[in-house]
Amino acid sequence: MANVIVMGTQWGDEGKGKVVDLYAENADVIVRFQGGNNAGHTLVVKGVQTILHLVPSGILHDQKLCIIGNGVVVDPRVLISEIDELKERGLFPPQTQLRVSEKAHLIMPYHKRLDLAREGKRGGGKIGTTGRGIGPAYEDKAARTGIRMGELIGDGDAFRDKLRRNLEEKNFLLTKYFGETPVDPEAVYEEYRGYGERLREYVADASVLLHRELRRGRRILFEGAQGCHLDIDHGTYPFVTSSNTVSANAFSGTGVGPQAASVVVGICKAYTTRVGGGPFATELDDEIGRRLQEVGKEFGATTGRRRRCGWLDMVLVRHSVRVGGVTGLALTKLDVLTGIDKIRICTGYRTAAGERIDLAVPADLPTLAGCEPVYEEMEGWTEDISQARRLEELPKNVRKYLERIETLADVPLVLVSVGAARNETIILKNPFSS
Repeated sequence: MANVIVMGTQWGDEGKGKVVDLYAENADVIVRFQGGNNAGHTLVVKGVQTILHLVPSGILHDQKLCIIGNGVVVDPRVLISEIDELKERGLFPPQTQLRVSEKAHLIMPYHKRLDLAREGKRGGGKIGTTGRGIGPAYEDKAARTGIRMGELIGDGDAFRDKLRRNLEEKNFLLTKYFGETPVDPEAVYEEYRGYGERLREYVADASVLLHRELRRGRRILFEGAQGCHLDIDHGTYPFVTSSNTVSANAFSGTGVGPQAASVVVGICKAYTTRVGGGPFATELDDEIGRRLQEVGKEFGATTGRRRRCGWLDMVLVRHSVRVGGVTGLALTKLDVLTGIDKIRICTGYRTAAGERIDLAVPADLPTLAGCEPVYEEMEGWTEDISQARRLEELPKNVRKYLERIETLADVPLVLVSVGAARNETIILKNPFSS
């Protein structure tokens, strides 16, 4: 029985929430391994939409163990709010367990303040951060000054001392460099100790829990956030997030070894979207781009920002398949393309110097910005595909589009989403049976 990693193959917003929710039915444990509440995973069950930012997307299923791993940075206020909302809506099944790694780093108020101040100072060179303190929290983790979940619920004096030391530096930056008001350490201490009391029951050693479940033969689903091209190493740097979003981080971000999973499902939207700055070769600033935005409801689940839209870019996808070890693709939002006469797929780039690029996104940003997409054009379709539950029920032109994607990606499709709802899906292969 295989354990499964889910990761995005584009710039995030690929529909990972729906796919994780579907796969969670076959899993015993669902674990988030990176990112923070800058992620927004949208699920639609029985016509009701739920947006999750920190809690794993398997929470809507009964009798599951949902874990927030050590690779995630946690804003405790956001986590408590999310837990409370789920319980109020009756979406926190009584037999479901939620656990947070004691080694997960905390997002503090000064992280958010610094995030916003830096983005404001960049002016026209904005990266497009959500302003939620994700980057500064990961910075402190690397600088060995971060505060972890275990410290939040531990000795109060030690927590206060570390907070005061951190704020000496952070307040200097805020006041002397950014011209902002300082953060009051005592106010933060009181606020966060209250959060610690609320979250104490959920904090655990995630590595030990996962090791126990693996030894029992339980099925584990590792849930990634964002997408490969937002990866701090493999993405379009510096227009990236602050963590490793690729499948390899499923292990270091949870505390298990690489033998824990052998199947990687890459989530791929049937077209391409991007939030924030950075080059985007297939971006459409025309009527079709606006149509994709409206029909696809392309607004950030976390920020509400409009997403930039364009044709499917298979250079991005092939790059992700390689660095993520993707074994199968789950294609989402195929229904959004319905009604477009001619559909294009980007099969490569042509650089300003005339060089053809097929397999990798250029690391040099000016080179990438100067790339022109090389397109293939295919016939579109007008038929409603939302009721299809088998490939054979799809129109011929839809099947041709899917076949071309498989060929270009050089990995098979394992799932095709034909609508937003959980049941509007064609399951081609159960990844847990691999």
